[in-house]
Amino acid sequence: MKVSTKSPFQIVYSLFEHQYLGYLFESFVVEVNELNNLTLKYQNISSMNAHEFGEGLDKTDFKLIKLMDECSQEEIMKRFYKKKVLPSQFFETVYETKKDDALIEIIDSYLERKRSKILGLLEGKMVFEMGNDGDPTYKKINVEKEKASILFHFRRNDENTHYFPTIKFKGEKLEFRYRNAIILCNEPAWMMLEGKLISFHQKLDGKKLKPFLNKKFIAIPKSMEGTYYKKFISQMIESFNVTAKGFDIKNLLTDARPRLSITELLQSNTANLFESKGNGKSNGSAKDNSKMVFKLSFRYGDFKFSADQPNPASVKMKHDSSQDSYTFYKVKRDIDFESKTREKLKSLGLPINNGKLIIDKSKAFSFISEHIEALERDGFQIEQKVESSGKKYFLGQSFINVEITENKDWFDINAIVKFGDYEIPFIKLRQLIVANKNEFTLPNGETAVIPESWFTRYSDLFQFVDEDNETSMLKKHHVALVQDLQTDNLAQVTMSRKLEKLRDFSQIDDFDLSPNFNGVLRPYQKAGYNWLQFLSQYNFGGCLADDMGLGKTVQTLAMLQNEKDQGAQNATLLIMPTSLLYNWEMEAKKFTPNLKVFCYTGSSREKNVEIFQDYDLILTSYGIARIDSDILEEYYFNYVILDESQIIKNPNSIIAKSVSRLKSKKRLILTGTPIENTTLDLWSQLSFVNPGLLGGMKYFKQEYQIPIEKKNDADKSQRLHALIKPFVLRRHKSQVAKDLPEKIEKVQYCDMTAEQEKEYEETKSYYRNKILEHIEQKGVSRSQIMLLQGLTLLRQLANHPKMVNVESDSESGKMQSVLSMLETAISEKHKILIFSQFVKHLGIFKEYLDKEKVKYAYLDGATKNRQEEVDNFQSDEDMRVFLISLKAGGLGLNLTAADYVFILDPWWNPAIEAQAVDRAHRIGQENKVFTYKFITRNTVEEKILALQENKLKLAQDLITTEDTFIKSLSQNDIEALLS
Repeated sequence: MKVSTKSPFQIVYSLFEHQYLGYLFESFVVEVNELNNLTLKYQNISSMNAHEFGEGLDKTDFKLIKLMDECSQEEIMKRFYKKKVLPSQFFETVYETKKDDALIEIIDSYLERKRSKILGLLEGKMVFEMGNDGDPTYKKINVEKEKASILFHFRRNDENTHYFPTIKFKGEKLEFRYRNAIILCNEPAWMMLEGKLISFHQKLDGKKLKPFLNKKFIAIPKSMEGTYYKKFISQMIESFNVTAKGFDIKNLLTDARPRLSITELLQSNTANLFESKGNGKSNGSAKDNSKMVFKLSFRYGDFKFSADQPNPASVKMKHDSSQDSYTFYKVKRDIDFESKTREKLKSLGLPINNGKLIIDKSKAFSFISEHIEALERDGFQIEQKVESSGKKYFLGQSFINVEITENKDWFDINAIVKFGDYEIPFIKLRQLIVANKNEFTLPNGETAVIPESWFTRYSDLFQFVDEDNETSMLKKHHVALVQDLQTDNLAQVTMSRKLEKLRDFSQIDDFDLSPNFNGVLRPYQKAGYNWLQFLSQYNFGGCLADDMGLGKTVQTLAMLQNEKDQGAQNATLLIMPTSLLYNWEMEAKKFTPNLKVFCYTGSSREKNVEIFQDYDLILTSYGIARIDSDILEEYYFNYVILDESQIIKNPNSIIAKSVSRLKSKKRLILTGTPIENTTLDLWSQLSFVNPGLLGGMKYFKQEYQIPIEKKNDADKSQRLHALIKPFVLRRHKSQVAKDLPEKIEKVQYCDMTAEQEKEYEETKSYYRNKILEHIEQKGVSRSQIMLLQGLTLLRQLANHPKMVNVESDSESGKMQSVLSMLETAISEKHKILIFSQFVKHLGIFKEYLDKEKVKYAYLDGATKNRQEEVDNFQSDEDMRVFLISLKAGGLGLNLTAADYVFILDPWWNPAIEAQAVDRAHRIGQENKVFTYKFITRNTVEEKILALQENKLKLAQDLITTEDTFIKSLSQNDIEALLS
């Protein structure tokens, strides 16, 4: 019986019990009469028709309706069951015939979360119990605003311990046993009793209350007493109000004292499927790169508690066996003090999460040296746990003071080095650092660790110093090094002479690659490297403007490695779009592992430029460079390099002005599109690398921009080209084709957005626990479905949250990265194939291309006119994009018009991806094919890449389905993935 939207009505929420899904709510609108009483005329309301009754609903009503829709049996089937069956078939199969315990548990957990949200929104709403005949207003339910409190009682006697709760509601004891009470939700607990919906003050788990609905108490036998008291009663005293007879509970209130302990840890290289990769970086040296563990705890009187347990109260139990007595000490924690302590350590560069932090040994002792006095003044007790090796480390301050004085033909070096009260000869320290050793033994037997910053800041000085009769000298031709030390306040310098600067050049020499560079440059890349070295010799700025895919990154890294080898003292700052940060980091690790790379990103970054001295290469984004411009200006960089420098094409933009103020010895820009709109783009970028090269902006506009763009003045264009020629190197793909391989393949790493990462981490945590529990209970073979479900969901979230929830408002970091590269490729007149194994993913890109009015071809398993789509793409010059399902388009297509291939998500078997690439890379292809595989960092996608490498035999056997891949995993494989 439908309710007219024009008639007065009331929205109500009705509770009923589903045969399989438990207690659920449904939303109804009920017509009211002239006395505003509910009538018998009602209808169900859902998100589909709620807007029709919009004037009578508020925001909370719309939320409740949506939540209740998500709990319906139809939505449960749609969300958790791929097959299209009737509801009766679904429930009979899942809950009775096959009894799929894993799926049932997942559904129960899902409904529990939804019920919790629904119950939290019902206050002030009309709620009823549904009648057996479906009447939604059968019995009124009052949603109580006042919360109940619970008290747990323990009674110990000679035989056992009794345990039971009492509930206090509205100032009186609430009788709830044997009264048909129902626990509707466990976390947090909601109880329905005699027409009332009651919640609790404490974060009570309903499972703790449920046993007592029809039972007076639980008896714990004497034989289980010790374990039960330690694990259960301690936790109850910590979280709830407890009264006891037969044992004592004592409340303690005392000041907190922070303790910081340090322990050596053996390094581990293992990683698993669900854990994010750490940010620790190896410098590839022979130094001792073992790790140290900092642990933070707090002592309250005689009791110590780890910082990973920030509870308002903590409980310790003591058992006196001689008296057979138990005493529980409930210690009130100073949560505010503990939080401020953690924040203080974080501000000092020691971000201890979950009670501990693992960092490189050198960094650990650098921290101790720099901050121990301040920490001890603040009440910290710092201690070392000596391992079985018996090695005891020096925990104290160390410092180095360097004085450089000009002599006739050299510089005299006088340095004082101290570790606590012990002064160490400079020659001994030099010998250690040159030998790449960072430990030595002090006279008292303690092991001293040389701070990592000394290796970075003074490495060149130590390498170049000559020793004669215990006198340290530096040759005069190292004057640049001395000046850098003075500039960076690393030495007190007395010097009178000035350097002469080169003012001219004739030709570019051939420069050797660094032996520390792990790669081979193609001829055109070697020419680019020589050009970069030429610029560096004369401190000129330059613009490397090669086509996308020709290796601007590797040429730059080769140059930076040589810079380090040649004695660069200061860090290089490399600024880029956020989407490229991880890609640069991975490329640096691959080609220049000796470069110490630091990512200056994230909301919790330490805004202190002194930390840059510990690194060779600082990676940051344009956004951070703009926000932290005042901070970055405090540091004098060796190089400031801009990747995708067309971002500063507008000289009046904030980012262009910000980077121009940065201080550096040299500057370099990288871009595949130096001119996007006007020649003023070029002026802005070249004025950054070589200020004054093209004159002022007004002069450049009048002298070059207007004549070239408005009048097609060839003479002006030639003059401009002559001006910039030494400082701009640009090669097109067609120019260097003979030097290129047939295929160029590259992994493009992407970062998740904050919202996307939150959804991913929540899902990852949930499935990790469920899969491990299920394997333990059911075994590997019966866990494959759940494993596949979890992995598929994580892979979809790594692509785009809308693939899991179409109503999600979260953006996708991968999509932002793909679109950035897609726009560049289209602007350069390339044709691009975009492959995904998920049709949903292609659908998201379809929406974007439609919105932007970009012509594209499309093909998935449902496409009927396959050849027509192919012919259109091959022949239509304006059609630049082809969206293809990996399964549907992996074979049988000839798409030689394309020279770029984007693979949006990694396939279990790399052979399938290779087949997709071969749609473009085949006989008839006149261009070289560039392939980009987009991988979301710190997700299951990175682990799939590792699996591809470890499962080469499976790839060779052409395993093409997820199902067969999962079945091929051994128990050891799964344990490694989930460890």
